[in-house]
Amino acid sequence: MIDVVELSAELSGETLTLMERVAAELGPLSDPTTLPSAEGRAQSLAANVRNNVNLPEMENVAEVFVAEDAVLGSARCRVKVLVPAGVGEGAILFVHGGGFAFCSPETHERCARVLALEAGLPVVLPHYRLAPENPYPAGLKDVVATLRSLFEVTAGAGVRPGLLLMSGDSAGANLALATMLHEQAEGRALPDAGLLFYGNYARSFDTPSYERFADGPGLTRGKMQRYWSFYAGGRAIEDDLLACPLAASDAALAALPPLYLMAAAVDPLLSDTLTLSQRLRALGRDDELNVVPGVVHGFLQNTNELSAAREALAAAGKAARQLTRRP
Repeated sequence: MIDVVELSAELSGETLTLMERVAAELGPLSDPTTLPSAEGRAQSLAANVRNNVNLPEMENVAEVFVAEDAVLGSARCRVKVLVPAGVGEGAILFVHGGGFAFCSPETHERCARVLALEAGLPVVLPHYRLAPENPYPAGLKDVVATLRSLFEVTAGAGVRPGLLLMSGDSAGANLALATMLHEQAEGRALPDAGLLFYGNYARSFDTPSYERFADGPGLTRGKMQRYWSFYAGGRAIEDDLLACPLAASDAALAALPPLYLMAAAVDPLLSDTLTLSQRLRALGRDDELNVVPGVVHGFLQNTNELSAAREALAAAGKAARQLTRRP
C-alpha cells in the first residue's frame, strides 16, 4: 500500500500560482460551511464561475427530469445531459461533489465536458437533493433513481443505450460508490465500471492524511467534519455502508464492477482512496489507482489553468475506454 507519509506534500508551482491567483481575484471569503445554507451555496456558486468558462463544445446540451419515485424515496430530479459529437452508445453518470451540501451540475460542467470528450461518451449529471435540508439518504436515492432511468429519460437528448459508467468527485464519488452498493444489495443490475475521484468514503477524521493535512491547504478536517454533520443529520451513520462505503463487507466490495480510483496527493481525503484501493487489492482485484502529485482536493475543477487537471481527466478518459474496451 502507498504510505501517505512517503508521498510528497509539496504543491506544484502551477498549483501554487493558481491558488495565489484565485485568492487575489476572490479576496477573503468566509468558510461556506459556517454560513446559512443559501448564503454558503451562493458564495460557492460564485467562486466556481471562474472554473466554468471556455466550455468545450458539445453536440447537444439538454436538461431532462427523473420522476419522483415514492417507493424508492427519491424526489423529482433535474439532470443535465452533455453529449459530445461522434459518440457511440453508452454514457457516464457523473455525480458532482460539494460536501453533500454545495455545488450543482453547473459548477462541475467544464470538468464534465472534458471528461465526456476524453472518454468519448455522453456525461449525465443529476442535481440531487442537498444536505443539511435533505440529509442522508435523500441525495443517494435521487442518484439511484437517475441510474435506473438514465437511458430512458435521456433518449431524446441523444444518449443511446449501451455500457454505463458510474462516476463522481469527492462527495459525488461517495454517492457513486454507494449507489453501486445500493443496487448490489437490491439484486439489481450494476453499472459496467466506475471512475471515482478523490472520494470521502468514511466518517473518520484520524487517518494519516487527515492528520497530515488537517489545516489544508485547501480542504480542511474542520470543513469535512461539518460536511459529514450536514449529511448525517444527527444520526450515527459510520457503520452504514450506503453512507460510508468503507464499512462495506469484503464480499460487497469484491462484487463491484471494475473501478478506476484517482486521488490528490495533498488532500485530507487521500487515505480514504488508499484504504479502498488496499482493500480491493487484498481481495485479488486489480483496480487502477492514480495518485496525482502536487495538487489539492478538487483540482479537477481547474482544467482551464492546471495541466495536471487536464492530464488527469485524459487518464480517466483512457481508463474509461479501457474498462469499456473501446479504442
